[in-house]
Amino acid sequence: MATLDGDAILASHAALQDVLSRFPEARRNECIFTARALEVVVGKGKGGYIVRVNRRVDHCEGIGPGGNFELDWFELYAVSPEGRIIERYQHVP
Repeated sequence: MATLDGDAILASHAALQDVLSRFPEARRNECIFTARALEVVVGKGKGGYIVRVNRRVDHCEGIGPGGNFELDWFELYAVSPEGRIIERYQHVP
């Protein structure tokens, strides 16, 4: 368990909420479209935070070979200490 300062938590929360809001509403009851299947990595940058949100389909039961999911999907955010998203970079191969 890591120790995070309050600003890092605000930045992580803002990025996570943004990712969740972009998932298809009709599929939000499926594990792969919930926070359970996401991992957040946060680092302190100059004047804010860099937040990477990774998809972790291995956190969902029943996901196995043959699934059509992007295994190296992630989104990267620059977030202010107040939790305001400054910029978003989506990486989907």
